[in-house]
Amino acid sequence: MKFQKAAVIGTGMMGPGIAVTFALGGLSARLISRTAEKADAGIESARGLIAYLEQHGLIDSSAAASAREKIAPTSDMSEAAAWADIVVESAPENMEFKQGLFAELDSAARPETVLASNTSGLSITAIGSRCRHPERVLTTHFWNPPHLMPLVEVVKSEKTRDDYAVGVRDLLARCGKLAVIVKKDTPGQLGNRMQVAMIREAINIVAEGIADPADVDLAAKAGFGLRLPVYGIFEHQDLIGLEMGHSIVDYVSKGLYNEPRAPQLMQELIDRGDLGVKTGRGFYDWSKRDPEAVKELRDRWLREFLKTPFAREQRAKG
Repeated sequence: MKFQKAAVIGTGMMGPGIAVTFALGGLSARLISRTAEKADAGIESARGLIAYLEQHGLIDSSAAASAREKIAPTSDMSEAAAWADIVVESAPENMEFKQGLFAELDSAARPETVLASNTSGLSITAIGSRCRHPERVLTTHFWNPPHLMPLVEVVKSEKTRDDYAVGVRDLLARCGKLAVIVKKDTPGQLGNRMQVAMIREAINIVAEGIADPADVDLAAKAGFGLRLPVYGIFEHQDLIGLEMGHSIVDYVSKGLYNEPRAPQLMQELIDRGDLGVKTGRGFYDWSKRDPEAVKELRDRWLREFLKTPFAREQRAKG
């Protein structure tokens, strides 16, 4: 399966970073928006991301120059879909909209072209349900920010052919990403299932008065979160011994939040109008904190991690 041309729909938060990923992997990439003006703005965002990666030593000048040349804007989605070997949409998370979009792409694209969604939670089986060729439809969930985060989840629908999923995983490896194949189309895919379980219990800890949000965050950052980049969940269980791991999980599970819904504390904050940064208060009082500084610290950490021998080795392995 050869991929030489990629089309990316969406010029908001994710699209430019996804287009940059493909360009750095050697593909010609077209960034699609409804208007030429928005497509041009998306290209400017993509070029800014390329400059950012070069500035921080994550790509060299020749890779940056090549990537800039490989990205072009367009407002003609049908023409771009017919041209591309893979189309990735990064549109709003609306099922009806995505179903209509994929039906349109299915008609415009060549039968062998992969049609992928960047959805972080919607069913890819449902998204591709109106397609005549659902076997080539799958999810490529790039984690945010896509120009820095290595992980991409390749999620199979109930009808996705195995060779398409494997081919896309190999393509993403060529583009410097670490891709995993999610074999079942399930809510939360893979990473978000684990993340949501952690979020629910973290909120429950605060609700039960066990610790404050800042201390919960610090425990995650300075404890298990610090070793997770190089020391996985199952590696830890095997290294401590499954009999000990079983005993700990069995004991602790009795006190965990196990309701099939978000914790009540979260709803109470929403009902009060405390929605987080957008309203100035959520779990934290954001009038006393700078959200941009928090994101910059996140991105600085990601930049430094990507420069480590471990990260470079993993990307080289694909």
